[in-house]
Parts: sequence; C-alpha cells; structure tokens
Amino acid sequence: MSIVIEKLNYVYMAGGPYETHALHDVSLTIGDGEFIGLIGHTGSGKSTLVQHLNGLLKPTGGRILVDGLDLADKQTDKRAVRRKVGLVFQYPENQLFEETVEKDIAFGPKNLGLDDAEISRRVREAMEKVALDYNRLKDRSVFELSGGQMRRVAIAGVLAMEPGTLVLDEPCAGLDPRGREEILGLIRRLHEQAGTTIVMVSHSMDDVASLAERVIVMNRGEVYMDGAPREVFSRGDDLRAIGLDVPQAVELAQRLRERGLPVPEGVYREEELQQAIEAILGKGESHA
Repeated sequence: MSIVIEKLNYVYMAGGPYETHALHDVSLTIGDGEFIGLIGHTGSGKSTLVQHLNGLLKPTGGRILVDGLDLADKQTDKRAVRRKVGLVFQYPENQLFEETVEKDIAFGPKNLGLDDAEISRRVREAMEKVALDYNRLKDRSVFELSGGQMRRVAIAGVLAMEPGTLVLDEPCAGLDPRGREEILGLIRRLHEQAGTTIVMVSHSMDDVASLAERVIVMNRGEVYMDGAPREVFSRGDDLRAIGLDVPQAVELAQRLRERGLPVPEGVYREEELQQAIEAILGKGESHA
C-alpha cells in the first residue's frame, strides 16, 4: 500500500482575516513498509499534513491517493481509508472513555460491524502487540493504568482496526523515561516484526535518528528536506537555521572532530559514535 500526495495545499480560515496557508504544494510518496520520521519547527505544517493522510482534513488544493483511493473524490469511502491509515494523536489517552480496557480497544472494530469473535480476536492481538496482558488488564478501568499503559491502550485501539500504515503525532510526549522507552520499543516492533508502515512526527531528533529510515523535514508548510537520516542530519547548519537541533551523536561527533579526533563524517546514531570512539581508542592502544 502506498500514499501519494500531489501538490497538496491547505488554508485555515480561507477568506477570513486570519487566513493561514499551512501547506504549500507538498508532493510526497510514502511507500509500503517505510519508517518515516517527520520533523519540523512548531507551525511548520507537520500535524496538518498527517491529518490529511486519512481524510480528517480536506485539501484546499491538490490530492491524496491512499492505496489508489482519491480522498478528494466524494465517492471514496472515508471509513475504508481510515481502516488503511491509523492516526494516533498527541496524548491519545485523553480520548479513552469506555469502562474497561477491553471495551475501549473494541470500540473501533465494533463500529465496523464485525462479529463478536472477530472483535475479540482483534482486541487480543492488539493488546499483544503493545505488550499488555489481556487476562490481567481486560476488565481494568483505563483510568487505573499508568500513563505509559494508557497510551498503549490508545494505540491498541487504533491497531485493532488493522491499518497498514500507522501515523503517530509525538507518540512520546509527556511520558517519563520508562514510558518513552516502552513506546519507542513498541513502535520499533510494529515496524520490524509486523511490517507496519510508520510515519512518526517527533521533536526528538534522537528518537528519529534511532528509528527512522527516511526523514522528511517541513518548514513553513513546505518540504524542506527529504532523504536518508545520514544525509539529512549531516546538514546541521541548515537544520539549525530553521530552528531544529541535530541528534546528540551528531553534535558530539562534530566536537570530537574539532578536537582533532578522526571521527568519520556522517555518524548520526549513538551506537555508531560509540563504535567510532572504540576504534579510535583501540588504535591508540595499539600504538602505545
């Protein structure tokens, strides 16, 4: 399944005194099985863009094709599109409302008109994917859970719709370090083991560096960069010029090079930097 975006434009409050052009001629293709990190300064158009991917927002201009379905076509079944593309908003736990964990996760599949056996299967599998014990937690109130568990329940509710593409808007926002690691591990497993296409909006360059295979940078409603993480994060000055940081590994590698250490260009992951430092230290010991 692919998502094709062609010359997408979006204007908030068009024709009014507060008219705002949020997206300008955005053209992208999201291929099946990709892991995309979507980054940009606040107001760059990231959230507006992802809300178009399953038809929550209607383009002012241009079009979006999801698995060949044109979202601008009035004949297109938006529910069918939303089964293909699942969107997890920032702080999704705020949208939990059912009496129990099981009922909350079952809400989406139930609205699809599925029978009880299929709903139960989807709930169990979704909970397994997010590492929640079905028998122990199914009858618990969602409001008795930890913040990280609540977020996983919210993600499970989207996964129970069995989308091929999962879009996550700041999935680790507000979580403590343990909850953050749990969610990042979950996202990694969904991509590597289930083959889910991931589009992850994040302000954390380190999270994007550790997970994404492709990075799209938004600036003022336009695509500013689009490429492999190594290529994008090597342009640190350009990223800083639009208010973004680089991963800590990139920053530290640069400082080490300035001090005369032969750290290779293009290092952007922590494990790569660690290996480079170990190799340098190893050479030093061999010459001693």
